Amino acid sequence: MVRGHRFSLDDAIEQGQELSLGLGEEIQVRDMVVTTIYQRAEAIAGKVAVQAPTAGQDWDCKIDDVLTSRLVGYPLMLALLGFVLWLTVIGANYPSQVLATLFSVVENQLTAFFIKFGAPEWLHGIVVLGTYRCLAWVVAVMLPPMAIFFPLFTLLEDLGYLPRIAFNLDNLFKRAGAHGKQALTMAMGFGCNAAGVMATRIINSRRERMIAILTNNFTPCNGRFPLLIAMSSLFLGTGVMGYGNILASLAVVGMVLLGIAVTFLASYFLSKTLLKGISTSFALELPPYRRPQVVQVIVRSIFDRTLFVLWRAIKVAAPAGALVWCLANFNIQGVSVIAHMAGYLDPFARSMGLDGFILLAFILGLPANEIVIPILLMSYLGSGALMESDSLGAMKTLLVSRGWTWLTALNVMVFSLLHFPCGTTLLTIRHETGGWKWTVVAAWLTTVTAVVACLLIAQSARLLRLVP
Repeated sequence: MVRGHRFSLDDAIEQGQELSLGLGEEIQVRDMVVTTIYQRAEAIAGKVAVQAPTAGQDWDCKIDDVLTSRLVGYPLMLALLGFVLWLTVIGANYPSQVLATLFSVVENQLTAFFIKFGAPEWLHGIVVLGTYRCLAWVVAVMLPPMAIFFPLFTLLEDLGYLPRIAFNLDNLFKRAGAHGKQALTMAMGFGCNAAGVMATRIINSRRERMIAILTNNFTPCNGRFPLLIAMSSLFLGTGVMGYGNILASLAVVGMVLLGIAVTFLASYFLSKTLLKGISTSFALELPPYRRPQVVQVIVRSIFDRTLFVLWRAIKVAAPAGALVWCLANFNIQGVSVIAHMAGYLDPFARSMGLDGFILLAFILGLPANEIVIPILLMSYLGSGALMESDSLGAMKTLLVSRGWTWLTALNVMVFSLLHFPCGTTLLTIRHETGGWKWTVVAAWLTTVTAVVACLLIAQSARLLRLVP
């Protein structure tokens, strides 16, 4: 209350009801009430108080006028994302090769140790050729891009830029029948989809929270970024005239934009079918820009994100490597078990521009997205052992020898982007929704979307004769 002005909630409700006459929606009235209260409070404050902006506030306003404008805001977001991914792509190649070489030396020492003590061949196969090589690939391929991407992303967060992104995307989410806060939970999904699902607690409306939960997996998490970066680098990173890294970066940016676009489409679909209702508004206070604490940000991102995710991947990759080695070396009628499983999936996978081994790798990689590449490489080798992680070039040689083309790499990226959530995210969805119903819906929604997208891409490329 301000002297000379008395404004009650009943007045706001009365005005809100008048503004929403004919709609008869409680949510609409509540939004009108909030808007009216803010407008009246601003009018009263303007009459009784005048505050001169400080130099810092003035600069913040000028910067926000640019970053949140409809004309410049979106291109700047895309340019900044492309720059971060470009730095990640060009910066990850050399450390990946160094780590791969180091792990190869350690493997030779392990092999010599097993030979010295006369260990049986099957034990050497499970421990070294299965478990150790799988771990080596996970660390060599995942650690460098994560060590670059996460600190850069955390710096943007510490600077105060992420709320500006949420502000820019608020109107788009509302048009899709979702809540503007979903932009914040989607940003959390870039780190981990399970964390993004938990972050949906900030959305008060249960309907809109369910939309955010079901669509969060379309945001590429840190477990999928290494695969996206590796595929783009291998098949687009050798472009002519030195533009390979730029093309690879643009390909990853395109995947991120595709995920965001699918998020909007899926949100709109859910708001018109399973989760009908009216989207609500929210008031977002843009925090002031801060000078990032660079050292603290780097340390925090490495320990809280990079090493945390890497350790989770290692815990899953170790038993997965041993399991896949067993499946690749145990034979039924002279054919390995993993080859039998891939054979059943192959016809359907081929129609999607993939093959049976690729689809099987995604299925076996359900515990964590990080282990899809190691499982695929191990499955491809006739000896049932994962190839030595000596370079990304050796990885490309193996993939090309198995019939990979640009279409295969593209559909692997699309399927990785859109396919079912990992085991951790599925368990988180079950916990947040209180049962398996919506967990199954989330798995089916993402899987069907991934299959349809790959089918459309593959069949279109064949009709246009873009591939043999």
